[in-house]
Amino acid sequence: MSIGIYFVTPDGCDDALVCAALAGGAGLIQLRDKTATEAEMVAQARRLLPLCRAAGVPLIVNDRLEVALASGADGLHMGQGDGDPAQARAALGPDRHLGLSIETQAQLAAMPKGAISLIGVGPVRATATKPDHATPLGLDGLAQVVAHSPIPAVAIGGVGLADIPAIRAAGCAGVAVVSAISGADDPQAATRDLVNAWRHA
Repeated sequence: MSIGIYFVTPDGCDDALVCAALAGGAGLIQLRDKTATEAEMVAQARRLLPLCRAAGVPLIVNDRLEVALASGADGLHMGQGDGDPAQARAALGPDRHLGLSIETQAQLAAMPKGAISLIGVGPVRATATKPDHATPLGLDGLAQVVAHSPIPAVAIGGVGLADIPAIRAAGCAGVAVVSAISGADDPQAATRDLVNAWRHA
């Protein structure tokens, strides 16, 4: 599995930003918004889903299983402490994506067998987009976790263009970014640069 650039939306993200990431070649979109209501997220996911499908890119929802189910999104991503992944898998069915955040080797070992399709490993570095994050792993710690993972992994947390060669060398299927795209003056061009770096790493 190769995902490449995995765009996690910032709080309050408008549809145009997601469209820019899709146009730039993002391989997966995670709709994440800690401030939106469930109804607002369902509505946004329903708007974005046909755009993502047209681009051949999965749209998954962060944390909120009810939103993923109500919107028909392609899956869900869960953090540690966001519920039981086995129960989420049962609700989603066998064919939809289910991601899980992994911060330590112990969490990887405790992951329910067969429930998770992708892990997000991190944070690689401290990041302002998630101030309550766990202790950063660093690139070496990332590589150690990924080496023991039975399923594809993406790196997340304070990573950007310059880190892509090391992340790909660690065996990751992709790199998840927020501000590297959302904070750029030209999000489409920033996504394209990340995609090109990934392809050539």
